[in-house]
Order: sequence, then C-alpha cells, then structure tokens
Amino acid sequence: MKIALASDHAGFELKDFIGSYLSQNHFEILDLGTSNCDSVDYPTFADKMTHCILNHQADLGILVCGTGIGISIRANRYKGIRAALLYSDDVAKMAKQHNNANVIVFGGRTMDKYDVLRRIDIFLNTRFEGGRHQNRIDMLDL
Repeated sequence: MKIALASDHAGFELKDFIGSYLSQNHFEILDLGTSNCDSVDYPTFADKMTHCILNHQADLGILVCGTGIGISIRANRYKGIRAALLYSDDVAKMAKQHNNANVIVFGGRTMDKYDVLRRIDIFLNTRFEGGRHQNRIDMLDL
C-alpha cells in the first residue's frame, strides 16, 4: 500500500513521526511536505494530497494540521475525497467500516502521537462494510 503524507507547520513533527512508523512497517510513503516548522498555509498541502489521491498516485492519504479541522475541511471540498478526522479509536474504526475514508486526518497540537499510531492501525485493519454504506457514499458526490 502506498500512503501519501502531508501537513502544515503545526503538523510537521507528527507527520514525520507517522512517516517513520509506516516506513518501519513496510508501507511505501510519499511525503508531500511541508519539510519543516516554518509557517505555511494548510490548504496548499490539503490540495497536494487530494490531487495525489484523485490521480491514483497513492492508496491512502494522511493529513495533519494543528487541530486537523482546517485541513480536513479543505480536503473534503473535493469530489471523491472522504477525509475523516480520527479523534477516537471508535471513529477510526467507523471511518473505514461505514465511510470508507480515503484520507485520514490528525491534529498535531491536539493528539497524542501514540494514540495517532493506534488509530492508524485500527483504520488499516478494518474493512469497509459496503452495502447500505456504499449507497450513502455514492450520495456524497452528487
């Protein structure tokens, strides 16, 4: 599985932590930036991520900003993107089971880095249920 990572300055450290973890677990990583803690605009990096997912350059996207809210709002403006802010373990499971999210989002200033890794694992080890959920997902892009 190829996973694309992107963040703004507030999510940079968590993005790098996630990238290291995923690389150690044999995932192919595409780092879309940012590359340091200098102030940048999160919409720029959300845009890079969404184009990567929509152009099938990666199977899953992970976005990080200060809270995860702004960057997920921007990503979800694109038809075909289902970005989910994984603020709990239950949400991590449901984001995959019911929503088949293709981008997962975290807050670099609001989430514990080990909670984030656990939620990534939960998400990756959960299957999309399809059925009635697929019908609802189809409605999102009307």
